[in-house]
Amino acid sequence: MIRTILLWALVLAFGAFILDWLEYQYLVRVFSRDLYVACIATAFAAGGLWLGARLASRGEAAPFEPNLAARRALGLTGQEMKVLEHIAAGRSNKEIARTLGLSPNTVKSHVARLFAKLEVGRRTQAVGKARDLHLIP
Repeated sequence: MIRTILLWALVLAFGAFILDWLEYQYLVRVFSRDLYVACIATAFAAGGLWLGARLASRGEAAPFEPNLAARRALGLTGQEMKVLEHIAAGRSNKEIARTLGLSPNTVKSHVARLFAKLEVGRRTQAVGKARDLHLIP
């Protein structure tokens, strides 16, 4: 009796395997492009999640320490450094003048001296060079 049960169990298991295999073959033929796209999308999503987790777990950056030697070598004054920080924040000359309590002409003079000392011609170049020299964060 057990032999018969095991024999029919194996026949049914084999039959179920064949049906599943045939269904898989049907799905692969009918939805082959969709399956490939789904596999690629899943791989890219998993890779994006992994990369995002790696980038997010970098830890905190070291606190900014200004390069005082470069500041002294360029001869930048405290007021010019304040103006440079405001320029890096994207403020206009009028906004800088209002914030620092200076006249707009004084701010223009500070900006002109900054450009001369940093040897640049535009605000974006001044900010870029100041960041390269670690004068501002």
